[in-house]
Amino acid sequence: MIRKISLSIILFLFSVVLAFAQQNKDHSGHNHAKGDHSGHTHAKGDHSGHNHAKGDHSGHNHAKGDHSGHNHAKGDHSGHNHAKGGHSGSHDAHANACGYVFDNSVFNPGKVAFHHISDQNIYSIGPWHFPLPCIPYAVGKGFDFFSSSKFAADSHGNATKAYNGYVVYEGAIRRVRNADAFPKGSVDLGHHNVYTETEKDSKGKDKAVVVACYNGQKFQFDDKSTADFGLFGGGFTSFYDFSITKNVFTMILICLLLGMLFIGIARKYKNNPGKAPSGTQGFMETMFVFIQDEVCKPFLGHKWEKYTPFLMCLFFFILALNLFGQIPFFGGSNVTGNLAVTAVLAVFAFFVVNFSGNGDYWKHIFWMPGIPAWVKVIVTPVEFIGLFIKPITLMLRLFGNITAGHMVIVIFVGLIFIFGENGANAGAAWGTSIASVALTLFMMAIELLVAFLQAFVFTILVASYIGAATEEHHAH
Repeated sequence: MIRKISLSIILFLFSVVLAFAQQNKDHSGHNHAKGDHSGHTHAKGDHSGHNHAKGDHSGHNHAKGDHSGHNHAKGDHSGHNHAKGGHSGSHDAHANACGYVFDNSVFNPGKVAFHHISDQNIYSIGPWHFPLPCIPYAVGKGFDFFSSSKFAADSHGNATKAYNGYVVYEGAIRRVRNADAFPKGSVDLGHHNVYTETEKDSKGKDKAVVVACYNGQKFQFDDKSTADFGLFGGGFTSFYDFSITKNVFTMILICLLLGMLFIGIARKYKNNPGKAPSGTQGFMETMFVFIQDEVCKPFLGHKWEKYTPFLMCLFFFILALNLFGQIPFFGGSNVTGNLAVTAVLAVFAFFVVNFSGNGDYWKHIFWMPGIPAWVKVIVTPVEFIGLFIKPITLMLRLFGNITAGHMVIVIFVGLIFIFGENGANAGAAWGTSIASVALTLFMMAIELLVAFLQAFVFTILVASYIGAATEEHHAH
């Protein structure tokens, strides 16, 4: 049984990765203007992106690009103000060589929250970026295989370098539209020269587009290709991304960990027959027996053994992903808060339920016996639509609950920067941090409960659907 569960988890992973390749990692709805660093390049002491008009440069040593008096660690520009030519005070605004004005004086917690729950081509833990394999496919050009380290992303997940016409913006790969005019290979863009601008789409609506400023010239980049067929504002573009993203890497890691765990427990049962479980074996057996006795047997009757591996796989896969996403400062993976993942899980449930359905199940859907014909004309379409509503509700319930919890936690932390006026009011920031930390800890405790609850709810609903599909109806 344990080995079947391990194999099922591996099959889940394979299917999710295939669907995930075209998942929407589009951040076009996030406008980080006022928080973008697009206009500032510190590469090798280059000041081409600074507006020093009317500015007093006395006391500054710019020989050979010496920045000895400036602290640029982690993008800190606090001692630098180029607005109106001054060199003192806060570094709130300046313009780059393409005329884009960068202003970091306003903090938007909602946009930051969306950024942190999104899937990305970079795995970040705090200020450290860990490269992931990038596998974009451009129409007419073919595949590219390279590491995300080629982008030399800053702390915001924005590229300081382009590679073969690709950049990352907020952690997601974009491809340049005018590929012939953009240099091939590695291109040094400098810090904060990848940003968003607004353009009109085909319907005349405003749309954010990613732009890179290189040698004083603006190059626009495509959005991510998405398989939503425009339902959520996405669609196919000039390239497809088959990269191992943060969420895909997390699923691979979780499957390996679960596989090692279950195989180790199976060996322990085999080597110690008849002995009471101990340690991890005893902890996992408690949960296993709970799902078996409270979910599988009551809903599936004498067929419970046939579907137990599938249901156990669902429960432990969702639970492990939920719990991994709760670990603070460890990448912030939001796997089960991603529609691509929950959609694949729901599709698995849909096929298992309907392929298991017996004659009575399909008879009750398409021509329910025992009721007048005119009522059947009304009931049959409703029952048929219900076949698809069930997996959709499974998908949205898990996605919504996990995503909401992650966003609330990030927004609670963001309150510190709002009331502290982005660092200008230290007293208010310290005061707010007390309430913010308390609320965050409370939400994290709630999220820990939600992690178990949502895994259980998803599993028990699938079990009930399978039970209804396989139930044998006897004439009275």
